[in-house]
Amino acid sequence: MRHNKKKGMKLGTDASHTKAMKKSLVRALFENDRIKTIDVRAKAIRGDVDRVITWAKKGDIASRRLAIAKVGDKDLVREVFEKAAQGMWADRNGGYTRIMKLGPRKGDAAEIVIMELVTEPVQPKAKKAAATVTKVEEAPVEEPKAEETTEEAIAEEAPAEEAETTEESAE
Repeated sequence: MRHNKKKGMKLGTDASHTKAMKKSLVRALFENDRIKTIDVRAKAIRGDVDRVITWAKKGDIASRRLAIAKVGDKDLVREVFEKAAQGMWADRNGGYTRIMKLGPRKGDAAEIVIMELVTEPVQPKAKKAAATVTKVEEAPVEEPKAEETTEEAIAEEAPAEEAETTEESAE
């Protein structure tokens, strides 16, 4: 149940400070492509960053205005929209950020992370490669006769000297 629960994460501050902090972190991420922050803040801005990039991929004027309101910097929004127009995230349908954990902070043991924008293209899934392997037909293999198998097995098991003595005694 949601009794007395507010929408979103407060991050230990009042609503206006949280909003300003998130806007500042989003701006810093777009300027530097990578920021170092605590885990809960990174998770809090992940949705905002993905939303701005989705608007940039859309590219219309309404999306640009929404992005300017979210980020607060026209020039930075212009750069993000230009990157999206060049196809930086064209093959990606979400997941534009990556969060890598660094470990606890010394003073208060808060989890420190690096959050970065993902720029590499999407890798194809391995399921398609496995499906092509199963479609390959194998040629039928003829099985050797039982007599040949036993003679070969005996020759392989015995050392070379013993194999020569067995061949001489067989003649």
